[in-house]
Amino acid sequence: MTKLETLIEELNNIVDPSLNKTFKEAQSIISYHMDDNDVLELKIALKSRRKDESNIKLEIARLVKIKHAIPGLRVEFTDSNYKLEDENTIQYIGIISGKGGVGKSSVAANLALAFANMGFKVGIIDTDVYGSSLPSIFKLPIEPLDTSEDDELIPANYEDKVQVISPEFFMPKDQPLMWRGPMLGKLITHFFNNVLWDPETKYVFMDLPPGTGDIQLDVQTFVPDAKMILVTTPHPNASHVALKAGLGAQEIGHEILGVVENMSYYFNEATGQNEYLFGQGGGEITASKLNTELLIQIPINQPTNKETYLYSLDDMNGKLYYALAKKILEKL
Repeated sequence: MTKLETLIEELNNIVDPSLNKTFKEAQSIISYHMDDNDVLELKIALKSRRKDESNIKLEIARLVKIKHAIPGLRVEFTDSNYKLEDENTIQYIGIISGKGGVGKSSVAANLALAFANMGFKVGIIDTDVYGSSLPSIFKLPIEPLDTSEDDELIPANYEDKVQVISPEFFMPKDQPLMWRGPMLGKLITHFFNNVLWDPETKYVFMDLPPGTGDIQLDVQTFVPDAKMILVTTPHPNASHVALKAGLGAQEIGHEILGVVENMSYYFNEATGQNEYLFGQGGGEITASKLNTELLIQIPINQPTNKETYLYSLDDMNGKLYYALAKKILEKL
């Protein structure tokens, strides 16, 4: 056995504390290479990089530099995909659109509430950084979030039903967010790596910004198995733009669960007829071109409680969102 092979065997005996498994059991050593300058390059997967990375790096350095006298060490850490038998796996569901103004955030919020009303522990992330509106929709106070002992963000909570994470909690009220891409990337990283969701959280919805851009690509990196729901209005022009967002999501590997046509019609109580204020057919066109399903058509309406943007199960739209949630569950 060579000196390098002996070292790797010893490295494989290191324990990932968040898994209580050795590197060998968890297949934590992704790759290793000794270059011409006697620098050992390692790629290591950890279950909780934020908590364990510094201690593990120190343990590796003791073995490599002190015990085996190898002068150079370069370690790259990545996230471990190892799943414990009793580990709760969160399903991420993104709500996307081609353009703003189609009611994407309202759909995301009401759908999350519908899942909560079905008995699930639910979270929602406001990744629409420049147009964040979830705290307003849920009527949550704009104030800094608490953190855990491990420095994880504790989400705001709507009526003990929906856990909410949003950039608005980090910004002065009514102030614009004027950040470039790298800053947005750091914020999104924080939202996916440093949030203390309830241990029983089953579904986390993501209110994504319109179109295709940096955040969509970041989301694909953090949660490549996320499913997407595309929101459009019935107007053909809106559906044309929505199609691009759907195709973009499919191109980077996300499954489209279906299309929600929002603001489909207005029911005129005086005439007893549906009034198609924004045209017809957009949702069907988009779903057909994406080879997916038109999940539901949601009319223009107001909650019975005019002080909220959320529909109760007594509202017609509340019943529709509940039906939509059931349909999505069947697809999952």
